Amino acid sequence: MQEFVLDKKTELSHWKIAAVERETGLGKDTLRVWERRYGFPMPTRDALGERCYSSGELDKLRVVKRLLDNGHRPAALMPLSTGQLQELAAHVDAEARAAPADAARADLQVLLELLRSNDLAGLRRRLAQAHAQMGLTAFVNEVVAPLNTQVGEAWMRGRLNVFQEHSYAEVVQGMLRSAIQGLVAPGEQQTPRVLLGTLPGEAHGLGLLMAEAMFAAEGAFCHSLGVQTPASDLVLAASAYRADILALSFTACMGVNRVLDGLAELRRALPPNVELWAGGTSPALRRRGVAARVLHALDEVPEALRQWRAPHAAQAG
Repeated sequence: MQEFVLDKKTELSHWKIAAVERETGLGKDTLRVWERRYGFPMPTRDALGERCYSSGELDKLRVVKRLLDNGHRPAALMPLSTGQLQELAAHVDAEARAAPADAARADLQVLLELLRSNDLAGLRRRLAQAHAQMGLTAFVNEVVAPLNTQVGEAWMRGRLNVFQEHSYAEVVQGMLRSAIQGLVAPGEQQTPRVLLGTLPGEAHGLGLLMAEAMFAAEGAFCHSLGVQTPASDLVLAASAYRADILALSFTACMGVNRVLDGLAELRRALPPNVELWAGGTSPALRRRGVAARVLHALDEVPEALRQWRAPHAAQAG
């Protein structure tokens, strides 16, 4: 079924609901609820009675999704025009850029001290406040990622006990899972479909969950297998779940050769249409000839997804 229609008479572009879901990351059920509750979007119907959304509605929905990810509520956004929403989004971006680095470092030290003093309730509260103020993407990149480094360094220097490092991981994992679940419910037709996991020998799941949060915040449909899944099962799962991308996380715990050999094995076994992406702190990912697309930092996820979607959107059109 064609998902994009160009009306030659009026030169207006119309998008079927599945295409709008894919382009914005907003689920079909959410779009229908907003139509009834807020009167937006208000699609027309084609000859078969299916919803058709204009390009203007699609543009507005893209900005709405971006602001939702930064903590805004749908009821406050729907009455605004696309221009007003874009101004609000620009203001949000400017505020994020204006946050001084010294203040950010000070906040990280406060979080580290809460962990060191075993005040997990205080740690959760501070992290929740940061997430609410920054939105999920910035929270992962600007709080969780640098805090992970500081926690790891404190543990190596004997300033944190093992149980404190484990407690930190549990607190952050719980928050990220809750944040992912709190996003607009994903639809089965969202793309790309991303399967996440780690190979046997890689038992660290926090980086994997951070990657899932970044993918989900950008509207990808995610399914995680968790840690330490054999390569053969990853291939089977990619087929069973119709994955477009298999994304793996690696820390320095795995040997360089095991990482490179594992990725090469997966690339040979996966169908050509399934992309293989890898990220993390493993030195192996800095080598030449890695049999995967390497993302060296989590903030590369949005651009990587944009590049993946560009040709696929053109094909759908």
